Amino acid sequence: MNPDVSGGSTGPADEGRGFLESLQRAFARQPVHSPGRFVPLGPTVAVSREAGSRGGSIARSVAKKLAWDFFDQEFLEYLAQEKHLAKELFDALDESAVAWVDDNLHRLPIHPDLGERGSIVDVARVILAIGARGKAVILGRGAGCILPPESTLFVRVVAPLADRIVYLSQFERRTAEDAARQVRLRDESRTRFVETYFGRSPDELHQYGLVLNSSALGAELSAELIVRAAQAKAARGGDGNKGEPLATVPEPIQ
Repeated sequence: MNPDVSGGSTGPADEGRGFLESLQRAFARQPVHSPGRFVPLGPTVAVSREAGSRGGSIARSVAKKLAWDFFDQEFLEYLAQEKHLAKELFDALDESAVAWVDDNLHRLPIHPDLGERGSIVDVARVILAIGARGKAVILGRGAGCILPPESTLFVRVVAPLADRIVYLSQFERRTAEDAARQVRLRDESRTRFVETYFGRSPDELHQYGLVLNSSALGAELSAELIVRAAQAKAARGGDGNKGEPLATVPEPIQ
């Protein structure tokens, strides 16, 4: 979660507890759904990025601008591994939300013979539980392959290779040679993860609602465009707009 949004959380444990409490409050206020049909309480933004494209900082900025929760790989895996938190996570959902999570989980093409299948499924269940409430920004970890398109804005942040190497070199204080190696290794690792567990390539651009070149647009405008698209998706609501393009975009953020 984003500390700026959740009120100054100091670590994964505090963030996990804060998220569970917000989840419980959200579902306590939610009216009972019709049997067999669940609609997430709000949309989710799933951000995929090339290494060094500033996708992480852009995703955090989006969460802050929207006052939504932010989840990265570390926190998602923490929630999945801490069994008491995972149990409380699903205890906070109502029955229709749990059924929605299970239905979407069963549709995932995760091969049963893969050695890490259990941990991947645990993370996927956490991501779907987050998506059941919505109003969240999730960075990486296959969220764009796990969450359904009806309630999710899928975003890909890219940038020219040379710019990504320069950024990583400056941000992590690496030599240009080491930064270039890290960009290559991270891109390869992320691609391998998505291809292995979900049978997709992150480079297939038609799976995204937005593809943003952060070098051409800058981090601030990239974040603002994602915010405006997320607000438009939220305004349309529910899954009754499946397959429809965003018809309108709200006024720019002041």
